[in-house]
Amino acid sequence: MRLNQLADNEGSTKNRMRVGRGIGSGKGKTSGSGQKGQKSRSGVAIKGFEGGQMSIYRRLPKRGFKNIFSKNFAVANLGRVQAAIDAGKLDPKATITAALLQEAGVVGKIGDGVRLLAKGELKAKASFEVAGASKTALEAVEKAGGKVTILAPSPAKSE
Repeated sequence: MRLNQLADNEGSTKNRMRVGRGIGSGKGKTSGSGQKGQKSRSGVAIKGFEGGQMSIYRRLPKRGFKNIFSKNFAVANLGRVQAAIDAGKLDPKATITAALLQEAGVVGKIGDGVRLLAKGELKAKASFEVAGASKTALEAVEKAGGKVTILAPSPAKSE
């Protein structure tokens, strides 16, 4: 097989229609645009225009909204944290922070911080410094003998 032997499958491509090349071609004179009027001219963009009738995107009600103050937390489950401790990627004696969790591969992008969730089981005694934690995760960490410090939210950026 050489580069000059490569070809598309039969019938997978169609040749481009050359318009405006004489009446014998079948697409001569008006090039398939009909006669006169706005759509026969160049530069026409009337998508969504319904002939003066109120367009559908204006007739239908708008739904929902996007909360611009919502936080985007990275999720760290206790089971994944325990697996990282077992693999030797995290040291349970040191305080486990968001940066350490990211370095160990427990979370990806940190975003607005790390939120600790209770999926899985934590056996090691460990202390955490995270942006948030669920009630059951707090109980599970304290049951294992550790503690969770929830960091104060950083003040909003002034512009």
